[in-house]
Amino acid sequence: MLDIVIKGGTIIDGLGGASRIGDVGIKDGMIVEMDDAITTAAEEVLDAQGAIVTPGFVDIHTHYDGQVSWDDEMNPSASHGVTSIVMGNCGVGFAPVPPGGERDLIEVMEGVEDIPGTALYEGIEWGAWESFPEYLDYIASRKFALNIGAQIPHAAVRNYVMGQRGRDNEAATQDDLDKMAKIVKDGLEAGAVGFSTSRTIGHRSTHGHSIPGTFAADEEILTLANAMTEAGKGVFELIPAGVIGDLEMLGGEKRSAEQELELMTQISRDSGRPVTFTLLQHADEKTAWRDILEKVSAANREGAHLFPQIASRPIGLVTNLRTYHLFQRRETFLKLRDLPFDQLLAEMRKPEVRAAILSDENVKPDLPGTMENVYSMFKIATAGLFEIEDPIDYEPTADKSFKARAAALGQDEEEFMYDFLLKDDGSRFAIVLGSNFYDYNHDAIHEMLSHPETVTGLSDAGAHVTLIFDGVAPTYQMTHWSRDRKRGAQIPLEFIVHKQSYKNAQLYNLQDRGSLEVGKRADINVIDFDQLKLGGLEVHADLPAGGKRILQPASGYIATYVNGVKTRANDQDTGARPGHLLRG
Repeated sequence: MLDIVIKGGTIIDGLGGASRIGDVGIKDGMIVEMDDAITTAAEEVLDAQGAIVTPGFVDIHTHYDGQVSWDDEMNPSASHGVTSIVMGNCGVGFAPVPPGGERDLIEVMEGVEDIPGTALYEGIEWGAWESFPEYLDYIASRKFALNIGAQIPHAAVRNYVMGQRGRDNEAATQDDLDKMAKIVKDGLEAGAVGFSTSRTIGHRSTHGHSIPGTFAADEEILTLANAMTEAGKGVFELIPAGVIGDLEMLGGEKRSAEQELELMTQISRDSGRPVTFTLLQHADEKTAWRDILEKVSAANREGAHLFPQIASRPIGLVTNLRTYHLFQRRETFLKLRDLPFDQLLAEMRKPEVRAAILSDENVKPDLPGTMENVYSMFKIATAGLFEIEDPIDYEPTADKSFKARAAALGQDEEEFMYDFLLKDDGSRFAIVLGSNFYDYNHDAIHEMLSHPETVTGLSDAGAHVTLIFDGVAPTYQMTHWSRDRKRGAQIPLEFIVHKQSYKNAQLYNLQDRGSLEVGKRADINVIDFDQLKLGGLEVHADLPAGGKRILQPASGYIATYVNGVKTRANDQDTGARPGHLLRG
């Protein structure tokens, strides 16, 4: 007898081929039977007629490194069909950590990924591990609503071995290199699925310092890659210099995109390991991404294994009166910000308070590397700032920008923004659409997403908790690209599912999942695709120490199974926790 039969659904198996109607049989957490009509008896039968049946999605760019310590549901990912995640991206994480050394890692993570430091101090079970293998064992001792793979973060390794010298980005000695290489090799042999580093000056600690490893010499990078060769496993994940432009406002990147690509090609060729790296359209060179893709294809034909990791929508920075906004550092607002929210609204509606805030100078935050400094972006980028409507228009035209709307009304842009933030009792959201949206359409994304060399990632789930909400990307990719896009070509649903399941699983050598095939793990979604949709943004104060985060619910997920256990039913958490550590 089977445990579960999913009957009569439209099976999209993740392999990229055409969908078909059929049944899926599950027993002991595995897919054991697939047929047009399974006749074997089952303890549970789910009628999936009219629904699609897909593999569970694999999100390879998340930042749950701290959240695994205080949470077992793992949202936003769990509510968007994700059944396996990879964390430890961008070179940041929490292992290895010297005893009492958590502050240095928290300041890096808070600066780079905008996770409240108070939540990280209070929520993480500091002292439960020191080495990376011990961190993996800690994760393995817990159960989750999805499966978790972890990468070794360069910043933490450098900090552990070199201390202040590492944080100051001094050159590594041979002894440093040997110790770091051993940590990487030991971590991979213990089950890490990869190693990550960041080389952009845009990634800074809360103190405004480039994170450890940003300026690491080629010798250091290649030494750590060689450790991966010795271990015979793992993906090398890298955030290259120049990924979002030259960053002249921060002093300018030290290396060009071309130099970075040459290094990544050498890493892959020398180590034999796959390399995945972030690729975006940026303002400085709007078509440079296309040149990179052409060079990647050429390098891969010659034996490299490069996988540009792309976002399926523009990188968006959200503003709301409860989160980050243009006026958050104005002197008058700072005097009011700790009031209960309804009282804050009442004060801001007063004409004299409005006039004062609009005329005030900004008070700079004490820490130059915190995301609190983002307030200025909402002034600079009004031409790319759009209201988040209901339903959300993910590909708005230029005339919908705040700059255009203010001009049409003959109103000052700051006044327009102020009045907008107070509408509907301060519940309105707007978003700056930057990288990938410089032509006011998604054509560049379509080309990147469709390219055979790319993988989908960059959801940053678990990070940027009050600024970016791209953890919903798995749902968005299906609804926008395969059903709802109006201003350009769509992409077949079978391709989108393949991209965010099987292809990502294969990159990280998760051979037992990522597709619907007999013998694979029963990580499965059953989705009412016709009714699948994203809801409105919600601000939740549910992080440790009362920290806030933005969540966006989805509706249309009939069921999600992880290792053959139903973790979601009709968009609700079932409480089941069959997810576990994925060891590489």
